[in-house]
Amino acid sequence: MKDNKKEFDESIVKDDSAVTIEIKDGNLPEEKAAGEAADADSQEDAENMAEAGAGDSDEASEEPDETAGEPADDYETEDQEDPGQSSDTKKDKKKKKSQRALEMELDKAKEKALEMTDRFQRLMAEFENARKRMDKEKGQMFDIGAKSVLEKLLPVVDNFERGLDALSEEEKQEPFAQGIEKIYQQMMTVFDDLGVKPMDAAGKEFNPDLHNAVMHVEDEELGENIVAEEFQKGYMYKDSVLRHSMVKVAN
Repeated sequence: MKDNKKEFDESIVKDDSAVTIEIKDGNLPEEKAAGEAADADSQEDAENMAEAGAGDSDEASEEPDETAGEPADDYETEDQEDPGQSSDTKKDKKKKKSQRALEMELDKAKEKALEMTDRFQRLMAEFENARKRMDKEKGQMFDIGAKSVLEKLLPVVDNFERGLDALSEEEKQEPFAQGIEKIYQQMMTVFDDLGVKPMDAAGKEFNPDLHNAVMHVEDEELGENIVAEEFQKGYMYKDSVLRHSMVKVAN
């Protein structure tokens, strides 16, 4: 075998896990023939094994499935139904969670509405109180201004009364005196419309809040602390004293 060989060079090619020998110069006929025979045998064995496997697979496919319809199907159906049931339960849980969230939001909205309603009512009450207070203050300021003007007109009324009292019965029939009396009556009508009214203290019990006593007299016909005479007429403006009456008190 060594005689038939020719000289050859060996080059070793390394590839991770295999080593191959390349023959560059010369041929080995005997080794080549033996290798070809081995390859043919192995190829024939592989074809026989493939045919045997195909036959087994055909027989297996032709045999009926005896386990069909067995409880395994029931298990499969149960397994198939479980995902449906779990999805329903998940949907129910999601619905419950969404309902709870909506209920919580509704409760918060109700609390917010109650809070805002309470604040609104308080603000309205404060506004109403402020409006009433302002109206009262305006009325008081108007009354103060009106009183100051009316006080200056009272001496004019007193002069009208003194002038009319000084006229005799014949003079009162004259047109001039009648004109003066009508002017006086017109002024008293205006005073009455404004809320100015005379006190008429004569014959009433003395009241220091309304009357100003300038004289004292003993009179058995009159009772104690009775106004015997009114020297200057007093006036009331609504509920307040515009001018005190100047009076003489008996006993």
